[in-house]
Amino acid sequence: MKKLYFLLLFVGLMTISFAQHEKVKLYDTAANAYNDISNIVKMAASSQKHVIIMAGGNWCSWCLRFNELITTDSQLDSIVKADYIVYHLNFSKENKNEATFAKYGYPQRFGFPVFIILDQNGTRIHTQNSGLLEEGKGYSRDKVKEFFLQWNRKAISPDSYKN
Repeated sequence: MKKLYFLLLFVGLMTISFAQHEKVKLYDTAANAYNDISNIVKMAASSQKHVIIMAGGNWCSWCLRFNELITTDSQLDSIVKADYIVYHLNFSKENKNEATFAKYGYPQRFGFPVFIILDQNGTRIHTQNSGLLEEGKGYSRDKVKEFFLQWNRKAISPDSYKN
């Protein structure tokens, strides 16, 4: 009887966990990535921020883990909001956004998620393999923080290095 109880409990918890992940829809499979990114670059220019393209899909558990980390950790959330405009670039069987991925040098070669940083003019300045930010079964908060700080506008501005 105890085995049956634990089995039912386990199945119930897994169902709840799966249902929660199914509710999270970061990536719009029908989005026109070209138009969306063009508009976001304009917003970045007017707000003096960079664009971070988080490429992946709603099917990607590591994409969801990364988003959860940066939105629930108050310091990371503040850094992202202060320095970046975020766009979730979909890659799925419904929409592979092949032209957009080609435009940015085929970053999917690193797996998913993969992060593409654009300056306020829309020029790609960095592509980040997310595997380098991992730690255990998740992401290293310190590595993620360092990544965001190393690629913000201030970090790459020549004015930051003048005496």
